[in-house]
Amino acid sequence: MMMAEEAKASCVEARILDAAKAVFMEKGYTDACMSEIAERVGMNRPALHYYFRTKDKLFQAVFGMIVEAIIPKFQDIITCNDLPLPVRVERIVDVYYSLLQENPYLPLFILREIDRDVDFLFKTLLRLKVGHLFDELKGCLLEEMRNGRLRRVPLRIIFLTFYSALTFPFVSQKLVAKTMMEEGEDFQDILEEWKPYVVRQMVNLLSVDGN
Repeated sequence: MMMAEEAKASCVEARILDAAKAVFMEKGYTDACMSEIAERVGMNRPALHYYFRTKDKLFQAVFGMIVEAIIPKFQDIITCNDLPLPVRVERIVDVYYSLLQENPYLPLFILREIDRDVDFLFKTLLRLKVGHLFDELKGCLLEEMRNGRLRRVPLRIIFLTFYSALTFPFVSQKLVAKTMMEEGEDFQDILEEWKPYVVRQMVNLLSVDGN
């Protein structure tokens, strides 16, 4: 009986997190409303507060879910030393593309939250205790550089180059659709065309021999 109740609660929490993620990404933290999240789940607001007492706690859970879903995948790919650098970069791009296609509002959500209150974002990361994931990812990159498998490049340059190349097509998707698509094309065609340029750019940045 207890196991059945725990399974039911877990299922409800998953539905709440899915609804909350959609609302937070569409509207940002400030404009997201607990009542709307409850309505999307099909429950009333008091019932929602039984699972997540405050909007802060719900935001932390959603943000943590996103971070924990992607950072370990990056680590696994980066540490595959037997794979050539272009293959590793392409796989990371594929992971990001998959995440952003499933969550098309994510880039704007991140930019909006950074602009709204970057300190709040960092405090959320601290409360979630997921900082070690970023530290481990940073450690993987530095170790690859120390071992001569990657060119020594400031980590901020890697981040800015990679993140801007990946996310801008999603941020500007409406503009791309309006001005750059030919008849019969869709956004996926644009992404597939752009992907090899992202890979080449990162390989040129990180490759020890420049190839």
